Amino acid sequence: MYPKLSLLIVAFMVTDVVSAQELVADRLTVARAADGMYISWREHIIDDPQSAGFALSGSDGLVMADLDRDGFDDIVSVHESDAEYDSARPDPDFVPPPAGHVRVAFGAADPDEWVNITIAEGADSPAPEDAVIADMNGDGYPDVLAAAELSHLIYLQNPGANARSEEWPRLILPQTEGRGSYIRVFAGDLNGDGIPEIAAPNKGAQRPGPADYARSTPVELHVLNGDPLDGDSWERIELGRYSIPQLSETVDLDGDGDLDIVVGTRGEGRLAFFENLGDGNLDFVEHAIGINGARMAGFNLEYVDLSGDGRLDIVGSVGTGLVWIEQPENIDDAWNAFRIGNFAPDSMTGMEVADIDGDGDMDLIGGSYSRGPRTGDGDVDIHDALGRIGWFENPGDAKEAWTRHDISRRKRGMYDKFIARDMDNDGDIDFVGTRGNSYPYDGVYWIEQVRTVQPVASFIQARLVDSDEMPLPN
Repeated sequence: MYPKLSLLIVAFMVTDVVSAQELVADRLTVARAADGMYISWREHIIDDPQSAGFALSGSDGLVMADLDRDGFDDIVSVHESDAEYDSARPDPDFVPPPAGHVRVAFGAADPDEWVNITIAEGADSPAPEDAVIADMNGDGYPDVLAAAELSHLIYLQNPGANARSEEWPRLILPQTEGRGSYIRVFAGDLNGDGIPEIAAPNKGAQRPGPADYARSTPVELHVLNGDPLDGDSWERIELGRYSIPQLSETVDLDGDGDLDIVVGTRGEGRLAFFENLGDGNLDFVEHAIGINGARMAGFNLEYVDLSGDGRLDIVGSVGTGLVWIEQPENIDDAWNAFRIGNFAPDSMTGMEVADIDGDGDMDLIGGSYSRGPRTGDGDVDIHDALGRIGWFENPGDAKEAWTRHDISRRKRGMYDKFIARDMDNDGDIDFVGTRGNSYPYDGVYWIEQVRTVQPVASFIQARLVDSDEMPLPN
């Protein structure tokens, strides 16, 4: 089967390296590494419906760690397994059977050899959207928490050395049941006691309507004190309430040595952060992140010092494009926005920063969200929002024009997550990702960075048959 956002004040001005009417994947690459070699990409499948043996679909969140401590990174992925949003069903009295899967791909020395298992499904993880890895019970084996968009948070305890064959003990956090729709989940030791806290935004409904935008739902902390399999060991704390919160990421934004929490809200189209006071009591001060030149809702963000001043800047999507905002010396001053690039008419979704070309500065890969049918290519054309992967080359001074290098553009595909890894140990950066909105091609994959003396096709797909590759619009 397998051969080997909310608008920016200034318009996006990017260098398009693929001309109209040529299939993006087939175009000879012009991207070059610092050593002069040409950069292209080859796709490898890790997990999909064929390898799973069932209708795996809706692939979304993705995290990596060595779960069984064998020296090789493993992959935790979540799959909503729905072709339509259940909360938007026309008959509100019809309750469909819950669907969804939390999967683990156990790695090996060969990046094309994986052992895939399901650790949660159905009513345990209905429509899972996101996952996080954290050692909650202190046994040295990383555990998993998943955010089920239709319902709750679930804790899945790593059974240890036999994680591939034994059942993972679990607890649906009781304080999350019946509260709405948990879209993301993050972990970090916020109070310095050695036990991670769990941060999760609750957007209220899987597909929010006007009434949901008009109300506020919480960003929550879930604090553990005791056995994580005992529901009474968990305490729920509300940090704040927002219109459709969709991010509560733990990151040391102010560089003072402790973890803060960055919040993104879809309904308000803004960012905020909770400054950790570092007193061990989970005390925070909320700050607005005021942006000059853009508005960000913050579903996916990246944190990297692009200005070279020692402070973390933030990369995020703005409509069909990517922007970075520069952290000011006084964190309460305006964060100035600078463009990176544009995927128009495609809808920017996932991103990851890495030094792709090996020249010492941070580049960025991005993926888009196709808006056509999820289970067939349908009646879409080059002017519709399709599924694209491309990367943006840092010019050295990140405030100058970045160059876009398109990799692939298909009729279907939601490229939501990327993780940078040198998967084949050849010294350059590859990427692990998830793909949704394109059954039966959903799942987990990695793309290998290939370097050649002469230019070759930009992208080699893994499957003989896939969603149609497309050119760019005029």
